[in-house]
Amino acid sequence: MDNSKTPPEKISGDPPTKKPARNRYAFACAILASMTSVLLGYDVAVMSGASIFIKDDLHISDTKLEIVTGIINIYSLIGSIAAGRTSDWIGRRYTMVLAAAIFFVGAVVMGLATNYAFLMSGRFIAGIGVGYALMISPVYTAEVAPASSRGFLTSFPEVFINSGVLLGYISNFAFAGLPNHINWRVMFLVGAVPPVFLAAGVLFLMPESPRWLVMQGRHAEAAAVLAKTSDSPEEAEIRLQEIKSAAGDEEKSHGEGVWKDLLLRPTPVVRRVLVAAIGLQFFQQASGIDSVVLYSPRIFEMAGIKSKNQKLGATVAVGFTKTSFILIATFFLDKVGRRPLLLGSAGGMIISLLALASALLVIDRQAEGKAPKAAVGVSIATVLSFVGSFSIGLGPIAWVYSSEIFPLRLRAQGASMGTATNRVMSGVVTMTFISLYKAISIAGSFYVYAGIALCGWVFFYVFLPETRGRSLEDMEEVFGGKGKGKGKEMKEVEVAGGIAGGEDRHMNV
Repeated sequence: MDNSKTPPEKISGDPPTKKPARNRYAFACAILASMTSVLLGYDVAVMSGASIFIKDDLHISDTKLEIVTGIINIYSLIGSIAAGRTSDWIGRRYTMVLAAAIFFVGAVVMGLATNYAFLMSGRFIAGIGVGYALMISPVYTAEVAPASSRGFLTSFPEVFINSGVLLGYISNFAFAGLPNHINWRVMFLVGAVPPVFLAAGVLFLMPESPRWLVMQGRHAEAAAVLAKTSDSPEEAEIRLQEIKSAAGDEEKSHGEGVWKDLLLRPTPVVRRVLVAAIGLQFFQQASGIDSVVLYSPRIFEMAGIKSKNQKLGATVAVGFTKTSFILIATFFLDKVGRRPLLLGSAGGMIISLLALASALLVIDRQAEGKAPKAAVGVSIATVLSFVGSFSIGLGPIAWVYSSEIFPLRLRAQGASMGTATNRVMSGVVTMTFISLYKAISIAGSFYVYAGIALCGWVFFYVFLPETRGRSLEDMEEVFGGKGKGKGKEMKEVEVAGGIAGGEDRHMNV
């Protein structure tokens, strides 16, 4: 390392006793970027309550209802796949604005829908916007955040997804008292308000990703952004040099040839990274979280809660629990690490799903209206413990991990593949839940989800190394590559300069 750029005391001096404050500018950028994730959370949750009234107002069957409920996740595939190339072409920032604009149109169309086909067209448009937002938010945040707080900041998209879920449930509860032909439309139209403010905030307040700027050869602009988002001037300079080194000959690239390197001729390290990202996103959704979020009113009804207001009130508790636990998770990602939180989260989900399935089995075997109060209480408690376990680990880590492990040139498209997997599985799970529980019972459905979650735990334990504290340019070494020492200088600054807050930032596989 060039010691003329980094004073000796920064390398060999004793670590400071006081942890430096988080970078406020990076914090603000992460919040603004992550707020685009509110769109998905709101849509998922508001549909859980709106579906009750849509079914009565539009006179549709359960099959049509589960299709219109879950189809947005399939539609979002278009947005999530297109977002990788779009963000490489026009930049991360304008891709966020595009996502907000598309979702705005979709929310208005859904709110004004007069029949099933009209509603489906609105779901199609909104789904594309959701796909764009889901992919670009964690990628941008990971590229802006310093290594010392990347886990904390990159978990923000999941924080805002959960905030959107809570807002959606509150919207359901608030507007349920309106006439049936009005209430569900108002629920959707309210969702058109946030995208307007999000687009304005991104355009006027948020800088472009420094890594994208380097890819375009705009080094001076990248240096200016890094100076604001790094914990020290030395770190800003090192991050810039690492990004330049990682970009190599790819400056002024708009993503040409990336798909070949990602899918047709990947190196062993890239192949392992791709398996890790896709597997993590697969198990995040295959374990049934969106079924619980979307169909919680039905689950509570089968657990013995019959009143519409009581069911919607219970869903607010689900949203509050999800949001509370994700806030806790954000403070532990950079202290505890990804692996311990992920394994603990998956373990809690398995136990909760087994307990929920067993309680619902007991209730199902009782006569109508004779469900044991203890079983009802266990059902409600385990729904809350399931969403809490999800939010404290698997929920945020799927996005944090997938956005930080790909090499710079492959990051946007690689993350888009993870997002596409996530949306496909969410669509499959939510579009089959009603049919599944009618075929094998509600208890059987959750036993299936518990088995999938167990497989996920094994996958996480075997395939996912720890990434806490490692620079984005250092991931080849983390995933088994020989490495080129690109992250060495950053780790020296982290240990000696206190970026990691005095903690050991070395990999623990």
